[in-house]
Amino acid sequence: MAGISDLYNQVLKDHRNYPRNKGLIDGYKTLKVKNPSCGDDVTVQLNIENGIIKDVRHIGTGCAICCSSASVMSETLKGKSVKVANEIIEDFYELIKGNYPDDEDRLGDAIVYVNIHNYPPRAKCATLAWRAAGAIIHGDEGETIDE
Repeated sequence: MAGISDLYNQVLKDHRNYPRNKGLIDGYKTLKVKNPSCGDDVTVQLNIENGIIKDVRHIGTGCAICCSSASVMSETLKGKSVKVANEIIEDFYELIKGNYPDDEDRLGDAIVYVNIHNYPPRAKCATLAWRAAGAIIHGDEGETIDE
């Protein structure tokens, strides 16, 4: 049975090499976020209809953790209600801090980022796209620089 480290490597490589939901679509709510300390740059889009996230899109440049996490996030949040998506985003933040959420199954592949808390500078890389999605859900759009 593969350990979490092996699973992490598999998921990271798969989502980095074959990103899901990559590319932008006109008309979606959009937010671009940057991490100036490492150069990660991600644009996230959500299509929300009747309180349901119908589609999640992303593009960006950055490290493997940032890019793979954006892809994982897009798969994890698609089809969820805004309420559940907010809860999943909060669970992901807790996971990145090293705290297991009550319902880790709903994190899907995102569970593999559990050991990121051992590498604090990488936490921003892992959460950048998730923060953008959360901000869009709360009404932010445009561009922001993450400090």
